[in-house]
Amino acid sequence: MEEINEVILQQSEMVHAIDTVWVALCAALIFLMEGGFALLEAGFIRAKNAMSIIAKVIIDVTFGGIAFYLCGFGIAYGISNGWVAFDLGITDQDLGLGLTVSNKLFWFIQLGFAMAAISIVSGAVAERMKVWSYAVFVFIFCAIMYPLVANWVWNPNGWLAKQGFNDFAGSAAVHAMGGFAALASAIVLGPRLGKYRGGKIIAIPGHNLPLAAVGAFILWFGWFGFNPGSTLGAVGKWDMIGQVATNTFLASAAGGISTMIYTYFRYGTIDITMVINGVLAGLVAITAGCNVVGPNAAIIIGLIAGVLVDFAVVVIDRRHIDDPVGAIAVHGINGLFGTIAVGLFATEKGLFFGGGTHQLMIQLMGVTTIAAFSFSVTFMIMSLMKKLIGIRVSREEELAGIDAASFGVEAYSTFE
Repeated sequence: MEEINEVILQQSEMVHAIDTVWVALCAALIFLMEGGFALLEAGFIRAKNAMSIIAKVIIDVTFGGIAFYLCGFGIAYGISNGWVAFDLGITDQDLGLGLTVSNKLFWFIQLGFAMAAISIVSGAVAERMKVWSYAVFVFIFCAIMYPLVANWVWNPNGWLAKQGFNDFAGSAAVHAMGGFAALASAIVLGPRLGKYRGGKIIAIPGHNLPLAAVGAFILWFGWFGFNPGSTLGAVGKWDMIGQVATNTFLASAAGGISTMIYTYFRYGTIDITMVINGVLAGLVAITAGCNVVGPNAAIIIGLIAGVLVDFAVVVIDRRHIDDPVGAIAVHGINGLFGTIAVGLFATEKGLFFGGGTHQLMIQLMGVTTIAAFSFSVTFMIMSLMKKLIGIRVSREEELAGIDAASFGVEAYSTFE
């Protein structure tokens, strides 16, 4: 009997060890995505503001990380009444998720999701928002706003989780949440100087598209920690990991292809900046359902996302909402679409596979609730901050560039 118990203990230790290595590696990949956000956003804006966007992403990691540790994790994964929980730090209690890794490692991988959500906002407010005002919003977002939505979606007692809402890796909880916060922020903040003149849209091109492309590739690479890592373990989940990784790639590739073809026929030339966003749109759209759709459906989702992102960018710009990097279209609109797509393409419960409309209605209800919550709360917070402490740099600072005005340094120096 003792020998049997010893074997069982050894097997349990082996499972914990393998799953710990898997989740730790995926968490590290997700953390690396912050470098992707920094390079992508810096490349898509003007050189005079490149360092300011680096600073904002660093704030996402530092201020956001501390906020998520202090109470964000407890709000997301504490004992929930369906809508909210409250705890401080990282609890040692059983979270009810059947984890085979420590709560501390689970906190670390979930921190990556919180940082990704707020990093979406940094791109939409680029070139005009005060650094310290942004830091205040980051703290609020990662301490309270994002954790509340994570509670609804991923806490075993969350009201959306109990409804059967499927958001495997966060098309809604991360991307729609961040995207609609970005939309509200951009509206309250207002457009960059010179962006709209006499009703006309004035293009303000990014200063370094190769840099943006490198950032996109880092994000693409990191997404294979983001989605497969959401299995939260490797033992006994090898088939799901393969499915998730395959669907993630196929949707992203299809998104790039459809954007490339669409921009060529619409504008007469391939818009590489939009193709970059098309790849990211495919990634965002497949994130909710990568565990429940087939590979052919993943391609279809990616193809739609690649066209949708360009259409959304144009519509948003025509509304005189200034989003320098296309974050609202990539994450907000495609987070919305990708979550709804689960109700259409899921192999067991999707409308197109004989599952009826039940799952579709759950997906629609969940993502619209999250989008409305994110937009309305962000709009209120930004409006209040605008009155109390100010959120926008001065006209002189904006014209000179935030780097020189706020940091006393430029991204690029000329040496004699």
